Amino acid sequence: MATSPLPRWAPTPSPSRPLWCPSSSAAGSGSRLLPPFRAMLGALRGRAAAPAGEAQPPAPPAGDGGVRGGTHAGFDGIIADHPEDDDDQREDIRLGGGGSGVFITWEDVWVTAVDGRGKTATILHGVSGSARPGEVLAIMGPSGCGKTTLLDTLAGRLNTNLRSKGDILINGRRQKLAFGTSAYVTQENVLMATLTVREAIYYSAQIQLPDTMPVAEKLARAGDTIQEMGLAGALDTRIGGRQTKGISGGQRKRLSICLEILTRPRLLFLDEPTSGLDSAASYHVMSRIAGLAAREGMTIVAVVHQPCSEVFELFHGLCLLASGQTIYFGPAANAAEFFTSNGYPCPPMRNPSDHFLRTINRDFELESEATRTVSKPSAADEAIETLVNAYKSSNTSENAKKEMHDINEMGGVMLRRKQATFLTKVLVLTRRSFVNMYRDVGYYWLRLGIYISISLCLGTIYCNFGYGYDSIRSRSSMLMFTGGLLTLMAIGGFPSFVEEMKIFRRERLNGHYGVSAFVISNWLSATPYLVLIAVLPGAIAYYLSGLKRRVDHFMYFTLVLCSCTMLVEGLMMIVAAIVPDFLMGIITGAGIQGIMMLNCGFFQLPSKLPKIVWKYPMFYISFHKYVLQGFYKNEFLGLVLENNPGVGDKTITGEQVISILFETEMGHSKWADFAVLCGMIVAYRLLFVMIIKVVDMLTPMFKGETFRCHSQCK
Repeated sequence: MATSPLPRWAPTPSPSRPLWCPSSSAAGSGSRLLPPFRAMLGALRGRAAAPAGEAQPPAPPAGDGGVRGGTHAGFDGIIADHPEDDDDQREDIRLGGGGSGVFITWEDVWVTAVDGRGKTATILHGVSGSARPGEVLAIMGPSGCGKTTLLDTLAGRLNTNLRSKGDILINGRRQKLAFGTSAYVTQENVLMATLTVREAIYYSAQIQLPDTMPVAEKLARAGDTIQEMGLAGALDTRIGGRQTKGISGGQRKRLSICLEILTRPRLLFLDEPTSGLDSAASYHVMSRIAGLAAREGMTIVAVVHQPCSEVFELFHGLCLLASGQTIYFGPAANAAEFFTSNGYPCPPMRNPSDHFLRTINRDFELESEATRTVSKPSAADEAIETLVNAYKSSNTSENAKKEMHDINEMGGVMLRRKQATFLTKVLVLTRRSFVNMYRDVGYYWLRLGIYISISLCLGTIYCNFGYGYDSIRSRSSMLMFTGGLLTLMAIGGFPSFVEEMKIFRRERLNGHYGVSAFVISNWLSATPYLVLIAVLPGAIAYYLSGLKRRVDHFMYFTLVLCSCTMLVEGLMMIVAAIVPDFLMGIITGAGIQGIMMLNCGFFQLPSKLPKIVWKYPMFYISFHKYVLQGFYKNEFLGLVLENNPGVGDKTITGEQVISILFETEMGHSKWADFAVLCGMIVAYRLLFVMIIKVVDMLTPMFKGETFRCHSQCK
């Protein structure tokens, strides 16, 4: 019978004893675990370790899913790479179920902020520590002490204006952690507002879990995760957002955690997991996270602002910071004793975390900075200086250093986890995005209503052009308005797209999928709506105004209109990648399209445009040029119109109109203009991908499918 999860009173390995030591026994056992640590891992795996003196079961051969020496029992879907193998001889070993975890250590980590004027400010001052499988490490401290900065540094998510140095090691070495091995839950809940809780979890399960896992098992995993986070009562409630009310803030936080623990990642970073939760909900969430860490052997590093006493008791380790310096790092249960031994005892019946933060918080001193003398520092400053110096010379600090050394010496495997195939991700993302677009009124439905209204206006204003000389101007104006201003309104869906981009950034940073899958799925899901927007309003404006009543001409008209909307969608994707704020993005997108319209050849003939900049290259870059010239050729070629009375012949051909009056390029057909528009659609999507890649190169953060420790040696 399987043992219960690791209890709070279970023995832990002594920091002064090595976790791993070389084995001189039979060949094939490259290393062994000392008994206390073996007992702990046995509890983590759900089975008791064999008593001392009792023969251990032999390690299974590699072909049966074992690992060298039998020291690791793996997790479902994880593949282990052994760095000691040659590249030609490296083999993937499928692990069966339960125990190899991730040890993370950081030593002498410094983080400095640099502003635009070159001024620097140090945020973290040489902090060190470690986290182990099956345990929850809490990072605490007053606001502005560097808690989230440390978490971002460990997760490789520092902003571009921050510089770090120090050693951050995974299982004793610098290595990549593949998808499913690490996850990060941000403080901000970035969720798709139109989905229900059930849909959000099930879509995420299909994206993250491998195709080799049966659907029933995926649903069971999702159901277990839902129960763990207490979301069973809100499964069919929409998440809600800026337009509609949905689940509560606490449920959003639990859902954010739920989405990231579906794969049971080996390393989990949590930024303020209890924010927005009441004390009871905070306890239940953290107790279940701690239980999950014990059962699955997960390493959890969490930034916690101010936990209640019950939540504080769940923490195995505590990293207490103040002004970027380490006040205490060690077992959470020993922190109160450390404060007491240095003259800051915790009063009876007081929450220890409240006492710690009150002691080292200098934001609310009684004396102001102006009246305080240099020779008389504040009480908080004195406490911080005393505790920092006491910790550096304490046995707790020495034990922490010894433990870090032992972890770094033990080595470990590089972990990879199987995930869904690219095709599966594209299909699931397409379905999810299609549902989101369908339910979000502001994405396409509102635009469709406005387009229909404007098309009715166009059709009635320009009703039945006729074939007089004045119809030339009417036709060109109507076509320009359709190809220019109607496509300009495509920026109306930009706020909804920005929200989807936020979800894309969160999921991509956690390795759920890459930028290619997002671009393709967004393209596929948006196409039906863009076609509807092009066909329905286009048909109203086309036939009411009296343009050529032939099916092939109408088909070309709608194809060009559809390509315009797709092209503008791609343009706004690029804007969203550069300017994530939707107000600034709308202004930027409208400005770019306005400049392109000015250079399309309608407001000023191409021969009259200044050669520098406006003719070369803006005239040829503007997609409105190809839209307008394609419309001109589609409508005017083959027409015979009345000429201006008293000027030459009584009639004038449509070819003469567009070649002489409009200076249209007649060296190629209208389909060539349409082909250029299609090429621009693809080019804009590729440019979006390139911008995301360049941003990744410039930003030291989690990159798509692999996690890197971006710190530098001193």
